[in-house]
Amino acid sequence: MNPLRIACATVNQTPLDWEGNLNRILKAIAAAKEQRADLVCFPELAITGYGSEDLFLSYWYPQKALSQLAKLIPYCQGITVAVGLPVRMADKVYNTVAVIENGILKGFVAKQFMAIDGVHYEFRWFTPWQAHEVIQLEWQGEKIPFGDLTFHLQGIHYGFEICEDAWRGPVRPGYRLRDRKVDLIFNPSASHFAMKKTLERKELIEFSSKTFDCYYAYVNLLGNESGRMIFDGEILLAKDGNILGRNQLLSFQDFQVLIFTLENKEQNPAPIQAKEWEFVQASSLGLFDYLRKSKSKGFVLSLSGGADSSTIAVLVAEMVSRGVDELGLEKFLEKIGLVHSFQTEDPKKELVGLLLTTAYQGTRNSSEDTFNSAKTLAESLGAKFYSWTIDEEVSSYTEKIEKAIGRKLTWEKDDITLQNIQARTRSPIIWMLANLNQALLLSTSNRSEGDVGYTTMDGDTSGSISPIAAVDKHFIIHWLKWAEKELDRPGLAAVNSLTPTAELRPLENTQTDETDLMPYSLLVEIERLAIRDRRSPMDTFELLKTETDLDPEQLKGYIKKFFRLWSRNQWKRERLAPSFHLDEFNVDPKTWYRFPILSGGFEEELRQLDQL
Repeated sequence: MNPLRIACATVNQTPLDWEGNLNRILKAIAAAKEQRADLVCFPELAITGYGSEDLFLSYWYPQKALSQLAKLIPYCQGITVAVGLPVRMADKVYNTVAVIENGILKGFVAKQFMAIDGVHYEFRWFTPWQAHEVIQLEWQGEKIPFGDLTFHLQGIHYGFEICEDAWRGPVRPGYRLRDRKVDLIFNPSASHFAMKKTLERKELIEFSSKTFDCYYAYVNLLGNESGRMIFDGEILLAKDGNILGRNQLLSFQDFQVLIFTLENKEQNPAPIQAKEWEFVQASSLGLFDYLRKSKSKGFVLSLSGGADSSTIAVLVAEMVSRGVDELGLEKFLEKIGLVHSFQTEDPKKELVGLLLTTAYQGTRNSSEDTFNSAKTLAESLGAKFYSWTIDEEVSSYTEKIEKAIGRKLTWEKDDITLQNIQARTRSPIIWMLANLNQALLLSTSNRSEGDVGYTTMDGDTSGSISPIAAVDKHFIIHWLKWAEKELDRPGLAAVNSLTPTAELRPLENTQTDETDLMPYSLLVEIERLAIRDRRSPMDTFELLKTETDLDPEQLKGYIKKFFRLWSRNQWKRERLAPSFHLDEFNVDPKTWYRFPILSGGFEEELRQLDQL
């Protein structure tokens, strides 16, 4: 008997796109058949998409998923297919994998552990299944095995750990599958992308294959499925603690199929890329999927010449470059719904001009340096570039308030008010440009600003989507220098020569972000302890005082500033535009970190810090 040929198929799905989701699965099955696969495994919830949110709670949605499964089964002749979908029984919904062998539904495997941390809220929708329990589900006049099942094919005994099942240490189902002497474990997943997360997965899959003495196959969903989470489409196969195969992550394709022949120990895994590469590839794919799935015509960006907006401009240009390289120009245009006859010999640059419109919105407090930085970068990328000043509008607003309150506003008394009105005045006009272009307005806030509220609500936070809101400023500054060289973006030279500044105070005040806040390198360390690790102000101080050369009193001052600004600015984080989850954590209350809008602001904890 020939060794079993298995396929893992990742797919880029969208909630409620029933026809599209089914077609991508069918195309992947056809591709697996062409490569003589005996068995193909799809990711978790591939029929519906993982990001269906409270649709899972309805009665009709899981029923529709089962009707899609019925449409799929006739296409499974001559192959075994494992595919994820929700199944409702009475008032409970289960996250399952259906196994179809040669056109016959053999059973449903139900997930036993729910992901409930970070970006995941699975207990809201799904009920965990009990180990060892198997029942009969009545469906289409037949009784189908349902629960904790394993299967046999061509002498191979195989079973499943569904995503979170594998991350539960000594209680995970894999140990029980080992006791049942399985030869192969599949892990169909919907595991969100985070930079360098692939290293954790690699260790887990290597450990699993060795500990359970089996082949271990992992397959993840692909793409920006429903707005915030990006799935990297990772596929891995391991045996005896060694990775035998791995695909390249974050593809722009609708699906990828990777074939493995069991018994073949040849190792040919794709390399693991640097964090900087992962950031730009994930962001590019996220923007591409958001653009086409929202059926928008392009992007509009208020380009200040500084680090944040420049990062986003480069990400859009990289979206075009990488998408065209992988898909080809014709397929790229087809996927975004654009018809265009190219007029130049540089179609990528011309395409950036069609998809990205930028505007520099200056005031009397803006410098020639930032204008030149913005203009040079836009021209180097091929983006449309406009510039105008908003002094007249700012003066109009200011004069109306001065007349109403009976006094002049001054920088000595009204600093924040005079800064904010500039940032806020930029919003209506850039929104006009987005509306005219039927385009997505890109917000430029980063995670460090979100931590401490260093952002103007309805100003620089305005936007349809906020691509870098989950990434800290320290990383962005580092990435821009990397991108100038490694991505061959010479237009970033001027950006990288500037000190980050909001340019909202008079130029003679020499305003800089780090003077207003604290060094970004320190801010990210405080954030890591306070938000990611959920440490108290006291713990944060005790840990950082041994890691930094700062005077203890100065360090205390920065820590107090962080916690006070964090607690008083939750209302801003509640209103940020949707953002991509790109790092190990973020501060979006809708996806990672919830915090009360009103609180005591750590006052007691900060007083204890003063008593040291």
